[in-house]
Amino acid sequence: MPTNPVNIALNDVLINQAEEFIGIYDDASGRFTRVNKAGAQLLGYPSEEAFLADLDATPRLPALPPTYWEALRTEARRAGRQEVETEVSRQNGELFWGKLQLSFLEIDGRASFLVRLSEQERLHQAERDLAQSERRFEAVFSNATIGIIVCDRQGSIISANRHSQQLFGYADSELLGQKIEVLVPNAIGRQHQKLRESFNAQPSVRAMGQHSGDLQAQRKDGSVFPVEVSLSYFYEEQDLYVVSYILDITFKKNAEQALINERQRVERLNTELEQKVADRTHALLNTLEQLEQRSEELTIALAAEQELGELKSRFVSMASHEFRTPLTAVLTSATLIEKYPGGDQQDKRLKHLQRIRSSVNHLNDILEEFLSVGKIEEGKIETRPARLDMAVLLTDTVTDVQGMLKAGQSIDKQVSCQEHVWLDPSLMRKILVNLLSNAIKYSGENSVVTVRAQCSQGQLTLTVQDQGVGISDEDKEHLFERFFRARNVTNIPGTGLGLYIIAKYLELMRGTISLESKLQEGTTVTITIPYDHHSAD
Repeated sequence: MPTNPVNIALNDVLINQAEEFIGIYDDASGRFTRVNKAGAQLLGYPSEEAFLADLDATPRLPALPPTYWEALRTEARRAGRQEVETEVSRQNGELFWGKLQLSFLEIDGRASFLVRLSEQERLHQAERDLAQSERRFEAVFSNATIGIIVCDRQGSIISANRHSQQLFGYADSELLGQKIEVLVPNAIGRQHQKLRESFNAQPSVRAMGQHSGDLQAQRKDGSVFPVEVSLSYFYEEQDLYVVSYILDITFKKNAEQALINERQRVERLNTELEQKVADRTHALLNTLEQLEQRSEELTIALAAEQELGELKSRFVSMASHEFRTPLTAVLTSATLIEKYPGGDQQDKRLKHLQRIRSSVNHLNDILEEFLSVGKIEEGKIETRPARLDMAVLLTDTVTDVQGMLKAGQSIDKQVSCQEHVWLDPSLMRKILVNLLSNAIKYSGENSVVTVRAQCSQGQLTLTVQDQGVGISDEDKEHLFERFFRARNVTNIPGTGLGLYIIAKYLELMRGTISLESKLQEGTTVTITIPYDHHSAD
């Protein structure tokens, strides 16, 4: 066949622009006479020249056995064209899967082949991915722990997983080809076809039975059981397919029914209990009505006895601790005094006598507090205002409590009262002694207790501040109750009556008390009392 310059130019363009291997193989010489750049690079050569030079030693396509290469050429000469998929080797020995096409032609009267080679690795990878994806889908579908059934538009079952077949009591593949209505009880099945047609008209992902109550499904043997069903769909070549996800909720329904039964039982018990309470309440009201008919004196005596019993209980609880310590000290000191008969042991006798005196004073203070509470609650304490110099009262009171100070403790007093006040001196002294003794008792050694008194515009403000153990927020709200003691001072002697007595005194004097405290930082107590400064002058 004579060569044509136009054909030659056109062939050059087609070969050089191709993105796959294009080569001309001269059958007579057994060599490639031409190859494109993309083809040389596909086989791992830097250029066309490098490929053709290498083919001088190996005139066939790399990695193809000589007999196979010969058979491909023979078949291409016979049929005019031959196409196969085979493994091909690059120059570095790396193998890839390729599609090889041989087209027989004559160039200048010489038998030749147009050789095309394209890499098929992407296609094979896609096929492998597809196969792997299908295997994963099949594993999920087959081994799912809920029933999955796929139907076509006409309601014929085309696929059912293992769990759905077990759920409905069918053998493998027995459901295929049957209508979905075989799984629906007869009463519902007559309407199911209309529901299916409605879904086909407007398919959507949704749960069944949202507006119709509980759903029932039917096994092969005719028995029914409660289910939850969700619907999905997909299209394949314009055909609609519906996917049903079916879950047996028999256990759930049984649990719900058991819960309802238990709730009903509890409600019955509550009703019976309420009736018993009502009956007993009625009986109690009758009893109370009878008690109310007794004389007023009996009622007052009963109330007093109840109050006395409560106070007695609290007193015994407190006294068992507060009385035992000073009484033990008195007994111990008296015993030890007997052991010092000699005149040269007078200092030791005096030491124990002092302990006895201190313990007796402590007991006397406790009894004084009890007596004060009794008088307050019986209304026997009245205020007796008199002309009072706060500076003198503060000095005398601080002197009185000096014996209570611990090692290194001191009292800092500050008075800012330019005028006399008209208040009850006895109650004021008791309030001051109680506040100062608390501050000293609950503070450690080498600490300072600060007491301030300020008179301004007819009002006395008295503040006592310590550096003691402090009071927790939980305990603050109970501090003014009788016999209450904070949890962090139970090992320190005290009756729990001091602040209660102070609050009652202040009520009589129309005063107020407030307290600020933080644990381990100290406590500040502030009292305010109005006074008549004109009368004081």
